[in-house]
Amino acid sequence: MKLLCVFLPVLVLLMVTVRCSSARQFRKQRYGRSTWRDFSYAQEYLSKYYDSEEESTGLLRAPRQPLARKLREMQSFMGLRVTGRLDRSTMSLIQTPRCGVPDVENYRLFPGAPKWKTNTITYRVAKYTSSLTRAEVDHAVDMGLSVWSSVTPLHFQKIHSGEADIMISFEVGAHGDAYPFDGPRGTLAHAFAPAEGLGGDTHFDDEEKWTMGTNGFNLFTVAAHEFGHALGLAHSSDPSALMYPTYKYQDPRGFKLPSDDVKGIQSLYGSANKNQEKHEKEDHQNRQQIPVPPVPQPPYWPVPRHPDMCDNDLTFDAAAVFGNELLFFKDGFLWRRQSRLKDVRPGYIRTSFPQLLTSIDAAYDVPEKGLAYLFKGSNYWTSRGFQMVGGPRSITDFGLPSRVRQVDAAVYLKDMKQTLFFVGNEFYSYNHAMLRMDDGYPRKIEEEFSGIRGKVDAAVAVNGFLYLFSGPNAYKYDSDREDVIRVVKANSWLGC
Repeated sequence: MKLLCVFLPVLVLLMVTVRCSSARQFRKQRYGRSTWRDFSYAQEYLSKYYDSEEESTGLLRAPRQPLARKLREMQSFMGLRVTGRLDRSTMSLIQTPRCGVPDVENYRLFPGAPKWKTNTITYRVAKYTSSLTRAEVDHAVDMGLSVWSSVTPLHFQKIHSGEADIMISFEVGAHGDAYPFDGPRGTLAHAFAPAEGLGGDTHFDDEEKWTMGTNGFNLFTVAAHEFGHALGLAHSSDPSALMYPTYKYQDPRGFKLPSDDVKGIQSLYGSANKNQEKHEKEDHQNRQQIPVPPVPQPPYWPVPRHPDMCDNDLTFDAAAVFGNELLFFKDGFLWRRQSRLKDVRPGYIRTSFPQLLTSIDAAYDVPEKGLAYLFKGSNYWTSRGFQMVGGPRSITDFGLPSRVRQVDAAVYLKDMKQTLFFVGNEFYSYNHAMLRMDDGYPRKIEEEFSGIRGKVDAAVAVNGFLYLFSGPNAYKYDSDREDVIRVVKANSWLGC
């Protein structure tokens, strides 16, 4: 696909002006004194938590009835007065930090209903906080886990070294999972659904004031909620549920898991037998209890904001063609671009590919097979469209040497029936006809693709041209001329 400069005729500009004017008039009539920034923020919020692909609208389009319907849906879910209007209480809630998982009715499982395949689940506290003693952290974690084991056949086994199913740690800022913490009173914690790698891992923001009581954020309360995610539960719309997406202090003394959470977790793992229930009850009664009164706290667990797609320094982690769409990946996010620049939709990797949940390193598609390959670390997955059909498997399947721990970028060349794998300052060529790596590789990137310096972050082949993304730039490579014929900003592919 050749990159084209877009020139808007006067007529189109007039249409956009009229549309924006209509949008402002609509907003003024329906949403009162809300600012355009509030209105845009509300649209973004609703598209993240209450939207579907069929109803998604861009910010430059005139608002339509679905927006009012989504407002009513959100107001009903959160217990607000249902007006369908962007009133003050609604806008206040929209601007309140919250969890990144979309809101649903009653208990909900993650897409694909991921669960642990064994009833014995290991856990390990890998990094402690300075806010509490190790004994206090261990006590809060044990109580949080017992909430779930008391109503299921699950048994949690603590280990002190090595990799556990649920790795628990207190982190600060960016900590390697594409969901950086943002300091005090922002994101308190997050956890990943059951899966390989990061699956089950539970992270707490170490810049928060963690407590065993109410003067700060109660670790038992947050841990018990996050362990629900680590076992496979998403959020609930039941305000009394532990998995409701807002923080509310829970007294660990005699805490009983609400019925909505019980239904959710037992739908995955079944119910506990009587002997286990007796054992868990006795074990819970024998634990040291902490006398603290219940005190409500502000909402928490906000969603990381989508990267600014028009940031001149924006880089991509991967790019690939899926059907008639181009997908660009960045951290835990993605953009879905139609064949024309007029329609670029932001989204989340965990929504489109729930088995991955976090960022990916590389991706490519083989159109004649209708398959796409997604790479993360030393593993890869296959998908047909947005439906995962295989994986995880080791990248050594392609003949990559064991020293290669991850692939930076990958692209399939249809005419050559080859896939190029970019690793550091080198690249490999995999022959799909022979199902093996071609001889003479790896080769240096700068020797084969003159004009490109540094590693390749993402790559995609469109309309006979190869596009290599390195840093904030995209290089258009002509294989016939064996040279880079154009360099543009990477985000120009998103219409910036």
